[in-house]
Amino acid sequence: MLAHALRSISIGFALAAATSWAAAPGTAAPDFTLTDTSGKPVRLSDYKGKFVVLEWTNPDCPFVQAQYNAGAMQPLQKEWAAKDVVWLSINSTNQDHGEYKTPAQMNAWIKDKQAAPKAVLLDGTSATGRAYAAKTTPHMFVIDPAGRIVYNGAIDDKRSARESDRKTANNYVRAALAEATAGKPVTVASTSPYGCSIKY
Repeated sequence: MLAHALRSISIGFALAAATSWAAAPGTAAPDFTLTDTSGKPVRLSDYKGKFVVLEWTNPDCPFVQAQYNAGAMQPLQKEWAAKDVVWLSINSTNQDHGEYKTPAQMNAWIKDKQAAPKAVLLDGTSATGRAYAAKTTPHMFVIDPAGRIVYNGAIDDKRSARESDRKTANNYVRAALAEATAGKPVTVASTSPYGCSIKY
């Protein structure tokens, strides 16, 4: 009985480690196909050859609200879209959870916040979130044109849900994109994400 329990725990840790490693900087980004809010399938590998940002989001999360209410996330999306970076916002809230949002609800929220991602993707089974070991909203990934992860972690260094902190925050995603698009190694390639837990 004890041996079986220990074996199960070991397997659980191994799976968790493997999942986490799958999304580590320097490794290939797990491919996925998700449906956007207009019903169109979007496949990550279709954007190979471009830099891609993955932003895990949830409109009900105070940490996400702080980013958008302070007008911090939207300029970042627009700044890098103008440089041909593909920005994909992903909601991995499970479809059985009370915070799950329909495509219409996500569209209304994006419009209200004047956000500018390339697409908003719904991961109602949470499979893609789990493939990336996404932990929080927000949780950010930057992927290079070869399909490798060059940044995984927090949006910035102010680990709070205060809107006022966004003005003085050091934005890790902007820094990673600036270095990566210039052909330089990303100085800070991994940080601990903070925010609300993803509602798996």
